[in-house]
Amino acid sequence: MIRILIIEDEIPARKKLKRFLAELDVVAEVVAEIDTVKIAVEFLKDNSVDLIFSDIELLDGNAFEIYSSVSVSCPIIFTTAYDQFWMNAFESNGIAYLLKPFSRERFQKAWDKFLLFTKTPSLENELLANLTKLFEKSLLDKSYRKRFTLHMRQGIYFLNIESIVFFEAKEGVVYASDTIGKKYILNESTLKEIEEQVNPLDFFRINRSELVCKQYVEKMERYTKNTLAIKMKGHEKCLTTSQSSTSAFRQWVER
Repeated sequence: MIRILIIEDEIPARKKLKRFLAELDVVAEVVAEIDTVKIAVEFLKDNSVDLIFSDIELLDGNAFEIYSSVSVSCPIIFTTAYDQFWMNAFESNGIAYLLKPFSRERFQKAWDKFLLFTKTPSLENELLANLTKLFEKSLLDKSYRKRFTLHMRQGIYFLNIESIVFFEAKEGVVYASDTIGKKYILNESTLKEIEEQVNPLDFFRINRSELVCKQYVEKMERYTKNTLAIKMKGHEKCLTTSQSSTSAFRQWVER
């Protein structure tokens, strides 16, 4: 029997995973369903499983806090709506990275990789290296926004992505700030919409309302115990990470 742990804070997502697992031609048992970093750490200190399905953004933080706090030897299939964490995933026993919403076919491919992993442990390093290369190639091949359209009284202007230091969502409006501190109102209505259009290797969402560009991060220092203050080029006021994003941001910005 294959013992499975699901770390996921969305009930529909847990139900979907269990439905797909029930359709497999194997005997698998979901031994626990966990929705917080704290409970996951406590569980994994005293229990072992054969496979973990793990979301990344949980109710009380980032899932990578779990894997930095407790030793996990089993494979992990990550399930998330964000693609900027893929490198962290493969550095944390990850063997597959399912972007939500994922299909039954993509789930099956991830499961097949797990079976390959268990049957041929000697291929572990080669498998992880190949998965990393494939995902990195998919990011490079994907087409991202090169510029944003600005509608002004004087006419329509364009703001190149290379000029943007960070994006900010405030009171239902999304702004882009450049290297001299000027802010531009964008047509997009949510930061999530922006996040899906920019390269995750270049931009990172540090909290609910701000998305920063790596090349313009000048300095970072501890703000509170679990957050960082970030100095961006051309801006006096520092931005701050959320508790759930701090760990992943440090790994992303130093890479």
